[in-house]
Parts: sequence; C-alpha cells; structure tokens
Amino acid sequence: MAVRAAVLRHIRVPLQAVPKLQPWRAMSSHGDDHITKEEVIQRVLAVVKDFPKVDPSKVNPDVHFQKDLGLDSLDNVEIVMALEEEFKLEIPDKEADKIDSCNLAIEYIANHPMAS
Repeated sequence: MAVRAAVLRHIRVPLQAVPKLQPWRAMSSHGDDHITKEEVIQRVLAVVKDFPKVDPSKVNPDVHFQKDLGLDSLDNVEIVMALEEEFKLEIPDKEADKIDSCNLAIEYIANHPMAS
C-alpha cells in the first residue's frame, strides 16, 4: 500500500489513445447508464495490451499479470492506475492490491457503479 502511494507520486504510465466503443452515452432516467460487461472486457484488454512491457498477442481475459505476462508488482500497480484513468474511477488500495489479472480487473470494474 505504501509502495502504491509512492508510485502514484512519482510514476505515470503514458497511455496511448484507446478508442471508445461508445463515444457518447446518454444518461438514462432508468439508471441503466452503466457500461456493459463486453465494453469493460474490450477496454481492459486494450489498456493491458497498450502497456509498454506487454506482448499484446498474449493478452486475453484470463491472463495473469505476473504469471502469464512476466510483469512485476510495480507494473501491476501501473496497470491498475491506467485502468483507473481509463474508467474514471478510484480503486481503493485494498482492492487495487487484489487486482492481479485481467479477469479480476474486469469483474471489479463491471461491478463498480461509478465506472464510465
């Protein structure tokens, strides 16, 4: 947790522009303005594929950041930060520490009420 805070102060991951699947989203009075799980999957995979140390051909929804992609814990923190920026949300440190795969990131974001 302290490592994450230190990283947040000193390191920023340059993000390449990721095309949005839905460039405009109307707010619904029915509360149905949350992004779809399919959109979450595509955007999470795009963020991970754009990470400089990742071979895009190895990225799929079930990939583990450290075991499958060979990333270290600092890279893991940087990916979570990039996901926070992509989905315009803040993931608490306690939850961010648990996100170590695309699948966990997808589940967390798809279930987060403020993800956009």
